Amino acid sequence: MDTPTLQCYQNGDLHPNLLLKGLIDRPADGASPSSNHWLSSDKRGRGREIGEQEADKTVPLRALESAYGTILRELGEDPAREGLLLTPRRAAKAMQFLTKGYQETVGEILNDAVFDEDHDEMVIVKDIDVFSLCEHHLVPFFGKVHIGYLPRKKVVGLSKLARIVEIFSRRLQVQERLTKQIALAITEALKPAGVAVVIEASHMCMIMRGVQKMNSKTITSAMLGSLREDPKTREEFLALIKN
Repeated sequence: MDTPTLQCYQNGDLHPNLLLKGLIDRPADGASPSSNHWLSSDKRGRGREIGEQEADKTVPLRALESAYGTILRELGEDPAREGLLLTPRRAAKAMQFLTKGYQETVGEILNDAVFDEDHDEMVIVKDIDVFSLCEHHLVPFFGKVHIGYLPRKKVVGLSKLARIVEIFSRRLQVQERLTKQIALAITEALKPAGVAVVIEASHMCMIMRGVQKMNSKTITSAMLGSLREDPKTREEFLALIKN
């Protein structure tokens, strides 16, 4: 695997299945794959075409089902017993749902929901539920997302902010990257004066295994534009999401 492709995968912009099958073409002249290919269907390019050709939304259900059957056998279980007979298929379908964000783009979900509006004051949507899978252990992390932006005469349908969260959370993730991807996607779509994203989440990899700290929470933030540069604007956002 070449370095640019590996970096694009580490940024969370490519589906792991495409890398494993060697289906990603190296860009001409050694250029890196675009880290913003997820922002619109036009930018998805070759990776998007391959994804559409793959059976059952890139990750074939039969292959996933077989893999889960192997896991059960290696654990010493009998996949043929009544309670586990349909477990590999159920688990495969669940994994497809939990990673469906790889097949979605911000451009597609925004569609015509960006509107011209004479408004330049802060817009905040807070307490958006988020569920994702830690890419290190494939166990869930979950919590709340708070989003704020300062429009430049353009606003977006409020539900679309939650949909953007959904696109990036339904992938194998780390919270730090998820936070930044949401902020960058909103910036690319709206070109606002500033964007802020804060995520508060509990990670099962710290709760049910490892250090087993039941009450631990992780808070990450991404501030762009005026929300990064202007302390008063940033303080306003942080005060509003706490109240």
